[in-house]
Amino acid sequence: MAEELDRRGVQINEKRIRRVMKKFGLKPITWRTFVHTTDSRHTLPVYQNLVKNRQVRGINEVWVADITYIRIRSSFVYVAAILDLYSRRIVGWAISKRIDTELCIAALQMALEARRPRACIHHSDRGVQYASSAYVSLLRQHGLEISMSAKGNPYDNAFMESFYKTLKYEEVHLGNYETYEDVIERLPFFIEHVYNRKRLHSSIGYVPPAEFEAAISNMKPADRPVLNL
Repeated sequence: MAEELDRRGVQINEKRIRRVMKKFGLKPITWRTFVHTTDSRHTLPVYQNLVKNRQVRGINEVWVADITYIRIRSSFVYVAAILDLYSRRIVGWAISKRIDTELCIAALQMALEARRPRACIHHSDRGVQYASSAYVSLLRQHGLEISMSAKGNPYDNAFMESFYKTLKYEEVHLGNYETYEDVIERLPFFIEHVYNRKRLHSSIGYVPPAEFEAAISNMKPADRPVLNL
């Protein structure tokens, strides 16, 4: 909050912000609903974790992928997304009523068409969608290295968990999504125009991902910040 106000030319310290929020009863809202979206009980090949303790020095060096759900009035809608780990930008996403490989492939295809990466690592959990032959084949076709989290360890993919928490707390729950049409009409706007272009991220210097990418494009590689995982 303090960083956003500062960008708008309002100088105010964090203690005053907390006092104002307390005065008006403003506090974070939490939801505790949970739907399991990872099925790692399969016999497909899995891959070692290539991103643990790694240094990331630029965009399209490491992508992370995951699936989440959105509870609507009558059922669930599923979202697959791919995030550039360096800039925190969502580079691919897809929405479906089914949690299947096609959902994940649609998100991957969007990312590939938009970014055309070279020597990029693709990191995910060990879910059957990401381990499927169709998904792995598409990764290899475009020269991406395959990396997967340890079994049953969500912290290995904490960056995507953080994105989905933001997506739900700042958009889905506040927007009272009720129908599939609500999701497909409103979620793309939040991802592309709010999360990627307006929302500040502490890990990249309190700027939006699109602004961060524009800034580093004008830097020499040696001058760019290093992300330690």
